[in-house]
Amino acid sequence: MLRVVGHLRPEPVAASITGVLPCIPKTQTCGNAKRGLFTVADFIYDAEKDRYTCPAGKYLTKGKVRSDRRDNIDHYRNLTACLTCALKPRCTPDKIKRLKRWEHEGVLDKMQARLDRMPNAMTIRRQTVEHPFGTLKACMGSTHFLTKTLEKVKTEMS
Repeated sequence: MLRVVGHLRPEPVAASITGVLPCIPKTQTCGNAKRGLFTVADFIYDAEKDRYTCPAGKYLTKGKVRSDRRDNIDHYRNLTACLTCALKPRCTPDKIKRLKRWEHEGVLDKMQARLDRMPNAMTIRRQTVEHPFGTLKACMGSTHFLTKTLEKVKTEMS
């Protein structure tokens, strides 16, 4: 199962349990990179010890677990190290850094690792799937071009 970003539903978790190997790129929902702050990718998760290591080398441990919508979200933080950390201005504008981790985040990490090993998977998907769907949309009345860039649109028009 290869799906584009933004179409994440519970199916990947269920599919991974049944043996199907879903491949959906992990979404980057945080705007910290644009603000010059560290992103979640800069924090290393240790599944054995169930904690994150921050860029300063300190550990963020699990705090309370609360229900966020329908799923359980774990919260990780370090209540003491963040207060005196030299990297804090690049980490968070808040008092301490808090990271959230979905209870099924491990499934998403494995999917992203599979995609990292197959860098052309999304290109192949685009070539084989997107054009037929564009054609179906055109048959249903959508009149925009199916391709991008001027060269390809010229080809489509001829």
